[in-house]
This record gives sequence, C-alpha cells and structure tokens, in this order.
Amino acid sequence: MKRSYLTPLTVLAVLLAFSIWNSSYMKTQTLRWSHQLDLSVEAANQENWGSAHDLIQSGYQDWSSYQTYLHIVTQHGAVDDAESMYHRAMAFAVTEEITEFQAEIADLQDQLRLLSEMERFSLGNILTSLPAAYSALP
Repeated sequence: MKRSYLTPLTVLAVLLAFSIWNSSYMKTQTLRWSHQLDLSVEAANQENWGSAHDLIQSGYQDWSSYQTYLHIVTQHGAVDDAESMYHRAMAFAVTEEITEFQAEIADLQDQLRLLSEMERFSLGNILTSLPAAYSALP
C-alpha cells in the first residue's frame, strides 16, 4: 500500500523542484534583460543613438533565443506583449525619439518584471492557478 503513494509523491516533488527552479531562473533572466535595457537608455540619454539601438537589438536577440522556453512556461500574451514592446523601442531608437524611447523601455521593463512575477513560486500564484487547473479537467 505504501508503494502506491511513491509515484505520485515523486511526481509532486519533481514538479515542486521545477517550479522553484523556474521561479529563480525567470528572475535571473528578466533582471539580465532589464539591465540590457538600462544600458540602452543610458546610451540614448548621452545621445549615442547608434549604441542605444545596437544595445537594444542585442538584448532583443538574447530575448528571442529564449522564446520557446518562455512560451512553454508562461502566458503567451505576456510574452507577445514584451515582443511588441521590444520592436517599438527599437523603432524609437531609430527615429531618435527620446521621450517615447524612455517610456517604451519603462513599459518593457515593467512587462519583464510581470513575467518574472507570474512565474514566482508563491501561494498567491498557486491559488490563482487553481481555477484554471479545475476547468481543464474533463
């Protein structure tokens, strides 16, 4: 009888470990992407638009390399919104629109923070996901 509980407990332990790891990993990645955006804003503030554009473009390429992972672990809409914000920020860097550029970068950094918060291992996130889990049951 005790053996029948071993498999479900193992599965739960693996899911718990992955959730904790994913939370930490997402925080690390989003902080790195946000730092890349800070560097781009610093360059724009110094009116070095070529560097600002290059920095945001390299940050976007870094971001893009994680797209598959992000689409697996988090909500598609949040990832797609961040993607759009990257494109708008790059466009503002090309047109050298400092006010719009700074505002778009701030919004993008908030979106990245949101992505990290959505994947944070917390009681609030667990309770929020329960209704969705029940609605998925047959």
